[in-house]
Amino acid sequence: MPRGDEARCRCPVPGAGRGRCRWRQVRARGRWRGAGPRGRCPHGAERCRRRRCAMAGTGAGARRLLLALCVAAAAVPPGRAGERLHVCKESEYHYEYTACDSAGSRWRVAVPHTPGLCTGLPDPVKGTECSFSCKAGEFLDMKAQSCKPCAEGTYSLGTGVRFDEWDEVPHGFANVATNLEVDDSFGDTVENCTASTWVPLGDYIASNTDECTATLMYAVNLKQSGTVSFEYIYPDSSIVFEFFVQNDQCQPTVEESRWMRTTEKGWEFHSVELSRGNNVLYWRTTAFSVWSKVPKPVLVRNIGITGVAYTSECFPCKPGTYAAAAGSSFCQLCPANTFSSKGATACQPCEPATYAEQGSASCKVRPPCTDKDYFYTHTACDANGETQLMFKWAEPKICNEELPQAAQLPPSGVKTKCPPCNPGFFKSNSSACEPCPYGSYSNGSGCIRCPAGTEPVLGLEYKWWNVLPPNMETTVLSGINFEYKGMAGWEVAGDYIYTAAGASDNDFMILTLVVPGFSPPQPALEDGDSKEVARITFVFETMCSVSCELYFMVGVNSRTNTPVETWTGPKGKQSYTYVVEKNATMSFTWAFQRTPYHEAGRRYTSDVAKLYSVNITNVLGGVASFCRRCAPEPGGACAPCPPGHALDHATGACQPCPPGTYLQGHPPGSTPTCQPCGPGTHSNQGRKAASCTDNVTDARLPDEGGAGRVVTSHVCQAIVVPSDVVGYRAVVSSQPVSLADRVVGVTTSPTLDGITAPPELFPPANPELPDIIFFYRSSEVTQSCSGGRATTIRLRCDPLQPGTGSLAVPSKCPEGTCDGCTFHLLWVTAEGCPRCSAGHFRAIVGACQGGLQRTTYVWREPRLCRGGQRLPPPRVRSCRSADFWLKVGVSVGTCVAVLLAALAAYFWKKNQKLEYKYSKLVMNAAAKESELPAPDSCAIMEGEDAEDELIFASKKSLLGKIKAFTSKRTPDGFDSVPLKPSSGGTDLEL
Repeated sequence: MPRGDEARCRCPVPGAGRGRCRWRQVRARGRWRGAGPRGRCPHGAERCRRRRCAMAGTGAGARRLLLALCVAAAAVPPGRAGERLHVCKESEYHYEYTACDSAGSRWRVAVPHTPGLCTGLPDPVKGTECSFSCKAGEFLDMKAQSCKPCAEGTYSLGTGVRFDEWDEVPHGFANVATNLEVDDSFGDTVENCTASTWVPLGDYIASNTDECTATLMYAVNLKQSGTVSFEYIYPDSSIVFEFFVQNDQCQPTVEESRWMRTTEKGWEFHSVELSRGNNVLYWRTTAFSVWSKVPKPVLVRNIGITGVAYTSECFPCKPGTYAAAAGSSFCQLCPANTFSSKGATACQPCEPATYAEQGSASCKVRPPCTDKDYFYTHTACDANGETQLMFKWAEPKICNEELPQAAQLPPSGVKTKCPPCNPGFFKSNSSACEPCPYGSYSNGSGCIRCPAGTEPVLGLEYKWWNVLPPNMETTVLSGINFEYKGMAGWEVAGDYIYTAAGASDNDFMILTLVVPGFSPPQPALEDGDSKEVARITFVFETMCSVSCELYFMVGVNSRTNTPVETWTGPKGKQSYTYVVEKNATMSFTWAFQRTPYHEAGRRYTSDVAKLYSVNITNVLGGVASFCRRCAPEPGGACAPCPPGHALDHATGACQPCPPGTYLQGHPPGSTPTCQPCGPGTHSNQGRKAASCTDNVTDARLPDEGGAGRVVTSHVCQAIVVPSDVVGYRAVVSSQPVSLADRVVGVTTSPTLDGITAPPELFPPANPELPDIIFFYRSSEVTQSCSGGRATTIRLRCDPLQPGTGSLAVPSKCPEGTCDGCTFHLLWVTAEGCPRCSAGHFRAIVGACQGGLQRTTYVWREPRLCRGGQRLPPPRVRSCRSADFWLKVGVSVGTCVAVLLAALAAYFWKKNQKLEYKYSKLVMNAAAKESELPAPDSCAIMEGEDAEDELIFASKKSLLGKIKAFTSKRTPDGFDSVPLKPSSGGTDLEL
């Protein structure tokens, strides 16, 4: 072969006009490929010499030339340039297909493993159509170009791939973690989610459990329509789990299967159709911490994709699996106590002194038996009313009792007296406990008819555990592969039922109680304060040396169980109550796990959970342990009282509750009575407007209407993921919880009925106007909230926020609660303002202009009222200007001055008269001393004014008279006044 990437050879083409063709040789990936025009090159052409040329035509007007193979014998290593190459053997080359052309056809060519070592490769031949594929369990034999079954010990998916080993993330997968960028307005810092990705754990891959978004992606190009399938475990709806497919334009292709349903019994299988072309697969989880609990992760395994391409070989079974028959599409797990190596056709049994779990690649040595490898139980009562204590080895038995120092199984068969029957049951002739007929009750010994005017209180109460009740079942869920095992997880022990030993310490011991429905004495109102139709109360205890966990879950209408409460670590004997608010078929499940970590053997079998009693009220078709008064009908049967009516024990008739009271039926089993309403409230059938849904766990789209679980109450809480975060057209919500079922009261006091709303959580904005506080209680009882949850809502006035206003939580407690039991909310709205009155506005009087004066009314600031009395319109009245009042003032002043002057003159003249009288009195006194006649009186007698006159020496002015008056005062303090005697003589000066 000439050097360079191109070489030319002329080949005669039969029927071609020019009788020659030109070849382009292109070397790529250690092989020679050629492409040329339409025609055929014979093998013995001189110009091609020892080359074999293949050419494929694409038809007239071909858009591109197909690949052909031209292997040159001249391309030999330098050390073998002079040697003659041998003819290639089948072991020295393999077959491949060329790329598909626009018509969907291709060529099969032979490619040497090592170019230049041999010659004489088979000629290229027409290949199968590009859409050709083999069925599962078959592979394409490239030599014969036909499908053949896989041999024993191998498997194939036909046109697919499978990912069943997760020691690491397989090649082609992308593992991405991002922050959930939601503005919660609380100022929390967004944590770093770099390490929050999917984690491979051997047989499966697990999701994140923190508040981040983890996405597992895989891009695949399908040659034909296919499917993607996988198995998953989704136990906790606190994680939002979605699977969806997008095309190369990032458009979703399978919308209806986006949201995954939570699982209840082990691994669930999920399959989605895929279209031809590019497909991007997404497994996405977003976890939320509810009540500070860490959710269980989502597990995924056995991802299979079909429609990828042809399979030219079968894959050997991995260790621990086998394929006994030819044409297998998957490998089966080896049973317990067997093992297998890679590509096994059968599993080999372990030696007697060894054991192996299901799907093991090797056997382990059996340890000596201990007291943790067996458990005890009781048999059913015999005809003599006795039961036997039995000891059994825990299954599967992995210990060896024949080794030295190994514990032996204690002897069984010790008989004891059977416990009595549970309330509502009686012992039949066969010593078995049977339910009492309707209309009677029992304490466990015998059935007694209810008296007239009473009815049996139906329910189920289990407090004696000689046998497992017929509506209960128990099993074990493996903590390794999460598959159910055919063994009992709980065992009866007389006065309690407890968890037995599992195959591993991380197994889940499952106990399930199924109730067909309920028959409450009065129908629960959807809009009432209490929607209770029944309640379940159980007494339990956990004894643990490590971090064991006890789960209590509730399922409705055979749907997936929802975790309600979890207890971690050892817990003393205590009681728990769950309120049922929906009349449907309910399942109650207890699941106990000793440790979440898997270790060989059994180390914590002594860690157990015990159930002492279970009591469910108002069970449909249940039994009764006592009777209660009722309102009899004419036929003798009892009829429930209408809503808002209570039974009058004196008359036996239903009477309506008085105003200001409401009907309350607590404690359970008692006759409902009328209770007074709280402060600031009155009796009413108010509608609860708050509604929280769970539209994730039920796998329903918002367009379909309805959801798996809907909580309606005064205040409810749910995990809400906005549509712009998850890339979906609707909001996703999960984990709905009721926070306020009943109104306790409305007051301005911070404390009511044991509920406290600390004022420091929301500092007051206006001390003059106190907040109005609404107090609520919820009937849901939790582990930390034995009395149920409570909610306080502070209604604060702000006229600038009309309508619904704004809702806020305490800055110290961004989740709305500081203790997990009492929730505090601040509602700022104009609706919280009082009605406006005359005290909320003031008058502004304007100046008098043009004889008119305007009075305007404005609101007092800050305005803390709404509605009510409106502002009065402005008033205008006539007025006098300032010039007028100035003139009036001058006139009045002048008049006052004249009056004062007149008064001064009058009193002055009066004073002169008094001076005269005084002078005359003095003169009379002097005359007496000179033997003059004494005066008769000091007063002025009639007629004296005409005779006696005051005569001044000369006529003077007013100013002169004043001076003269002041100058005539004698040294002894008297004034000198000239007098004229009446007989006429000389003037005397007194």
